[in-house]
Amino acid sequence: MTTGVPAITSASLAGGSGARLKMHREGPVLVLTLSNPEARNAINPSVYRTAAKAIRTTAGFRTVRAIVLRGEGDHFSGGGDLRRLARQRKLPPAEQQGHIDALHEWLMAIEEAPQPVIAAVEGAAMGGGFSLCLACDLIVAAEDAKFAMSYINVGLSPDGGGTDSLARSLPPQAALEMLLDGTPCTAKRLHELGVVNKVVPHGEAGAAALAWAQQLARGPFEVQARIKQLVYAARGRSRREQLEAERESFLASLYSDESGERIKEFLSPRKKPETTGEGPPT
Repeated sequence: MTTGVPAITSASLAGGSGARLKMHREGPVLVLTLSNPEARNAINPSVYRTAAKAIRTTAGFRTVRAIVLRGEGDHFSGGGDLRRLARQRKLPPAEQQGHIDALHEWLMAIEEAPQPVIAAVEGAAMGGGFSLCLACDLIVAAEDAKFAMSYINVGLSPDGGGTDSLARSLPPQAALEMLLDGTPCTAKRLHELGVVNKVVPHGEAGAAALAWAQQLARGPFEVQARIKQLVYAARGRSRREQLEAERESFLASLYSDESGERIKEFLSPRKKPETTGEGPPT
């Protein structure tokens, strides 16, 4: 394994059309910043590949305990670069297929990362930007943030897992409303629907997401990774298959050194009386 990622203090990796991915560490948290503020942080295939590689590499290090994904300036991301897509129409479809595959590899890297990944959303999260938010494990949004599956407005069907994420999170009617209508949805409504986890004042999404990431970074690394695996794998399993997977994960956790240390600490007489007691009944 490379030792480059844990030592990151700051880095900026260029993409085409002015889009870049910035990276820096805040203790155990890796912060990834989409940087193309002049174009509402529009993203492109170079950024897709860079971000996927960064997350895949980071996954191998226990010193990185959580990841925050944010946009530079006033917006999270307006999605794909329409100027690039207009040019792409003159080129073979196979090339665009490769670009979409790169985007999807980024989203799979987020799902498969052992660390929790939190989207911090200010301003607009449109089209591919909205799909990207939905691919993250958790979402913190400013109260005036706007979300839209705006593909329909330019005659496109979604990529980036937008249909999958919404179909799994919402009733069909609500999912289809967002996918077919294309008008912006508020952070408040998405919070009421259970899609956005936390709504914070304007300008505070990044700080709130980082604080939450720092909190999660103090949790048990291997257990958090197993919980992510269980949640995402449950989508394609029967109830019995999921119960069996939970059993195997619990046993692996229970007999790990990490669990032994945490149980011992929890039961320590030095703990305050109100925090002592038995764990979950299993």
